[in-house]
Amino acid sequence: MFASLLGTTVEWYDFFLYSTAAGLVFNKLFFPTADGTVGTMLSFATFAVGFVARPVGGLLFGHLGDRIGRKHTLAFTMGLMGVSTALIGLLPTYQQVGLLAPALLLVLRVAQGVALGGEWAGAVLLAVEYGPAGRKGRFGSYPQIGLALGLALGTGVFALLSNVLSESAFLDHGWRIAFLISLVLVVVGLTVRLKIDETPAFRAARRLQELPRAAPLVELVREPAARRHVVLGMLARWGEGAAFNTWAVFAITYATGTLALDRTPVLLAVTAAAVVMAAMIPLSGSAVDRYGARRVYLVGMAAFTVSVFPAFWLFGIGGTWAFAAALVVTLGLVHGSFYGAQGTLFAALFATPVRYTGMSFVYQMSGIFASGITPLIMTALLALGTGSPWWACGYLVLTGLVSVWATGRLRDGDQHVPTGRAFPAAASPDGSSALVGAGSARS
Repeated sequence: MFASLLGTTVEWYDFFLYSTAAGLVFNKLFFPTADGTVGTMLSFATFAVGFVARPVGGLLFGHLGDRIGRKHTLAFTMGLMGVSTALIGLLPTYQQVGLLAPALLLVLRVAQGVALGGEWAGAVLLAVEYGPAGRKGRFGSYPQIGLALGLALGTGVFALLSNVLSESAFLDHGWRIAFLISLVLVVVGLTVRLKIDETPAFRAARRLQELPRAAPLVELVREPAARRHVVLGMLARWGEGAAFNTWAVFAITYATGTLALDRTPVLLAVTAAAVVMAAMIPLSGSAVDRYGARRVYLVGMAAFTVSVFPAFWLFGIGGTWAFAAALVVTLGLVHGSFYGAQGTLFAALFATPVRYTGMSFVYQMSGIFASGITPLIMTALLALGTGSPWWACGYLVLTGLVSVWATGRLRDGDQHVPTGRAFPAAASPDGSSALVGAGSARS
């Protein structure tokens, strides 16, 4: 489980460095314009490109993960992410090389997206397929902690650098340090990851010759129930993706721009909320083992939906403490309460031979509209409201309502089990049937 958690932490650290820098650094160094809003939106556009690239990585590495195994696929995704992130830290700026600078930034952001596209599903499967019966929900939540820890590390490092360096020094070279640190983290992560064995479920499927004969994606779309799970899964994730990228990405720009708060305390507030989220996620995983993934996710998504307007009202009070309190509740407590259930919920929708591909497709395809364009949409709606956030709040509530509906329509079990209560992850190494999605029988 440590290999899974460490890997996702490193990958999300790399990915969130970009999102933090997009609102604080890249808009000034790579997209300088007379209109600050335009520069920010251009910067967020390259942020969104990473999400467009993620389905490519999801399908590519999902195919490899279902064919050659989880272990080697995850090692490659980590290496690609680490190299791409470090190279961003070495890029020249627009002032130095003109349009070549944002072009190179865009290429490396695409590489980041491809790498992360193959990471999430594999890391979750590594945990869930190794998890013992009755504790798969908790095990499946461990990779999810990596998102919170990666966010905390990314914003924490930026907060530290911006605090100890002057504004000019931070924009000149300070931000680059955070990206170059990635190389050290990747070496540690790869060392741990290469020592693990392939998951029992995949080894059993390979031994019993249950791996897909055709491309896993083809196998996936042939089954009507699987197609239904793909569509509902993507809609179920819409609210989660919009929520996270509002609280963790857009809120930073909103606070330092519209609310005119200082950068360092804003970053520290996001870091604190991420730490609370990391503590909540394993509790969410334990709740999955008791109540079922769908029920935990459904309740948490409903809580997000009703928290949107109060959160922005609290933002509007003004001051760092009000901003921090709103983030701790929304990102830390509410988001952490259901994000830990997401991996197990999506894993329960697909059988072992196509599970990597199915999970990657759901998570990464939905990431385009659920996550990647959220900061852009929020910025545009904020401008539409001439600084008032209520149009943006309405959009977030809409995503939450759709996700509540879609989650309610999902079944906990795999499509190959008519009862929809649990599903076989293929036979266990000793020949017995191994069940995944513990707790689903209670839902």
